[in-house]
Amino acid sequence: MFRITLNNILTATIFALLSSLVYIYTAEPATSIITSAKLSAAKRLLTNRHFSTTAIHNKRSAAMTATSSAVPRTISKAFLAVEQSEGQGARVRRSIGTPALRNFTPFLMLDHFSIKPGAGFPDHPHRGQETITYLLEGAVDHEDFTGARGTINAGDLQFMRAGEGVVHAEMPRQNPDGSANVGLQLWVDLPQDLKYSEPRYKDLRAAEIPHVEAADGKATIKVISGQSHGVESVQDVAYTPVWILDVTLRPGAQVVQPLPQGWNAFAYVLEGDVVFGKDGEGNRLPVAQYHNAVFNKEGDAVYVENDADATRDARLVIVAGTPLDQEIVQYGPFVLNSKEEVVQALMDYQSHSNGFERAEGWQSEIGKSMRH
Repeated sequence: MFRITLNNILTATIFALLSSLVYIYTAEPATSIITSAKLSAAKRLLTNRHFSTTAIHNKRSAAMTATSSAVPRTISKAFLAVEQSEGQGARVRRSIGTPALRNFTPFLMLDHFSIKPGAGFPDHPHRGQETITYLLEGAVDHEDFTGARGTINAGDLQFMRAGEGVVHAEMPRQNPDGSANVGLQLWVDLPQDLKYSEPRYKDLRAAEIPHVEAADGKATIKVISGQSHGVESVQDVAYTPVWILDVTLRPGAQVVQPLPQGWNAFAYVLEGDVVFGKDGEGNRLPVAQYHNAVFNKEGDAVYVENDADATRDARLVIVAGTPLDQEIVQYGPFVLNSKEEVVQALMDYQSHSNGFERAEGWQSEIGKSMRH
């Protein structure tokens, strides 16, 4: 969903090849633009403040069964996802992929987006990651240079493996009442051996997602990926193993959700306020709407509740993923494992080669309204 204008990429690429910088990571806003033809401008964009290295250690995971004796996962940090402009006219609350949380292997970015009529994410590239789009309200059209196209509606998900390269557009439907199209988009790192695979898609429709009632009927959990209270998801939807659970807590609901051991996990609060932690212990923490709560790896399960005196339901997504034992080297929409690979991606995109051949002369139909 990064809207990237890559003008004068060759200048930046040449500088990157000649520079002494070793690793690339950018947490710049999605509207980061390479605009100057001067080498000095390219150098400013490729200075150390845009780059970092993340060394990641992989651990084997094991699923747990819900039990009141499960050791609770504590929260390492919780922070507000600040609303910002993105794409063309869209608004997002980004939590992962910001200074508050640069990346959290295998997760690269999490956006809670709102796209009103006249806004959107016209033609833009990706390489090396998987995007997972979960639509909460409205409908969003998708089209790419492979000829793939489709629509996801409220409750649907799309899993896109960018692999060696894809150029696509994501544009909202124009709702009759003028309301915004709202959803989540999660970027997940691909294992190194899938970085140069063919782009692929999987759609998961709302009607296909199993759900389970818990907490004596006070909680509803949609099992998008993974398992909860004896219910398993219908398929392994992501290429990097992840669990995604959409949890609604009515007032007084208390849920214990086991997670695979050693996996990284977080929870993003969509609606209301919740409290994390086991009742009677000193590590309980209230977390408000639009906040991301990042869990420590130690422990068996997430304990979460909606206060009995709450005046409304609370809703959150709990997400966990297996850490990848590889370096993350990112420049905008390109996520590889070395500086050289990122430089090559920039060159390939500009020269329409090595996976980007179909980008030459291609323009999406759905993005026409955004072109000037």
